Order: sequence, then structure tokens, then C-alpha cells
Amino acid sequence: MRKLLLGLMVTSSLVLAEGYKQGDRILDMQKMAQAMQDIQSGFFYNNADIVNAGVKNLKETIIKIRPIDSEVNNKDIYEKWLNNNMKMTNKIQKKIKRRAEDIEERFSDGDAVQALQAYSKISSQCMKCHINLRKW
Repeated sequence: MRKLLLGLMVTSSLVLAEGYKQGDRILDMQKMAQAMQDIQSGFFYNNADIVNAGVKNLKETIIKIRPIDSEVNNKDIYEKWLNNNMKMTNKIQKKIKRRAEDIEERFSDGDAVQALQAYSKISSQCMKCHINLRKW
């Protein structure tokens, strides 16, 4: 039992020591895109379970998003400020999480119009991040 716990601790510390890479961020973005598609499918099929699963995946994934290690460790102060705007990232994360909860609540209450409006606001927050922080 001790060996198993020790092995788990060593493995988790190695994984966490690696940091957040570009590949991790791409994978998280793909998960969020799939969650948004799931929510939309749930709207079209009027299925609360699909909507709730999409919301759950979105809320779990959005909290993982952060600047990658190369952006954090950049020595150029101006580039670091441009790439590593954590204040804006945190604000967008909170808004997306709040709107995702709105979708879940509104759709389960039968108010699909308000749920769709919250979905639209999430999409606009996604685009805000991609335009301002990712320079699309």
C-alpha cells in the first residue's frame, strides 16, 4: 500500500513539474470546443442531460487554461505582459463559468431562450480571449 501511494505521489509530482505546454493548451481548447458543441446539440435535441454534460466539461476545462511556460518565463517584459495577461484570463474564466452555470440553470427551468443567450455570451468571451490575448 505504501509503495502504491509513493508511486502515485512521485508520478503526480513529475506530471505537475512539467508545467503547462502549448500541447496542453491546444488539448484544453479542443475539449472546450467539444463541450460547446455538446451544449449546442443539447439545445437542438432539447436534452438537458447533453447540455449538463457539456456544461460540466466546460467548467472543468476552463479552470485549467493559463499561459504556457514559455510565455511565463519570457525575459522581455513587454512581450511577457502581452502574452501573460492573467488578470484578463481570470476575468474571462469567471464569466464563462458563470454563464455556463446560467445555461444549466435556465435550461433545466425550461427557459431555452435565456440559456441560448448565455451560450452566446460564452462564445463572445471565447472570441474576446482569442482576439485580445491570442492575437487572432
